[in-house]
Amino acid sequence: MSVIAELEVAADSFELGRALAVPGRSDIRLEDVVPLGEDVVPLFWLHDPDPSDFVAEVEKRGEVEHLTVFEEMHDRTLYALQWDATGDRLLAAVHDLEGFLLSATGEGDTWTLQIRFPDHDALSAFADRCEDAGIDFEVCGLYNPTRPEAGPWYGLSDPQYETLLLARDRGYYDIPRRISTQDLADELGVSDQAVTERLRRAIRTLVDNTLRAPDYS
Repeated sequence: MSVIAELEVAADSFELGRALAVPGRSDIRLEDVVPLGEDVVPLFWLHDPDPSDFVAEVEKRGEVEHLTVFEEMHDRTLYALQWDATGDRLLAAVHDLEGFLLSATGEGDTWTLQIRFPDHDALSAFADRCEDAGIDFEVCGLYNPTRPEAGPWYGLSDPQYETLLLARDRGYYDIPRRISTQDLADELGVSDQAVTERLRRAIRTLVDNTLRAPDYS
């Protein structure tokens, strides 16, 4: 059975983390799975109304060719990173062991990764590869999906996934709450009602695909 591992990794432990490490930035989120091979183009969101300093700093890195703007929305920008990923042993291990990077968020000096492995043996092999490479990480959680057919995001649609993750990152579920659904709606460019419905349906879908046992009758 597949297993999902949530890991905390120091930004300086892997090439992508080092490439995007800029002091004072804690708001980087990968948009999609990082492809591996000769042409690696990760897409990531930077939440910053004035990203010029960030771009200038990242483009100084030797492994980075340049950043390309894909989309701009309010206070965030979607970038494509043209870079040399041949030295990133963490992401290479994920690829070699048939893992699937579900999400990656840079928070200061630390990245939080969610990686889906085909089984626990693959996860153990990944840990061994990281140890050999001198990459330290902390396991924050392990999850066994009860409904494999639900897909990599437990059945969430792309809008539900984006809205739920943004709500979590922005403090919607904090106590006290740090952002409203209207604020989320403004950032996403949708209505307040759309945000509320996405969050409600996302939670219901997550419960159905993670906490309820499959009905094989």
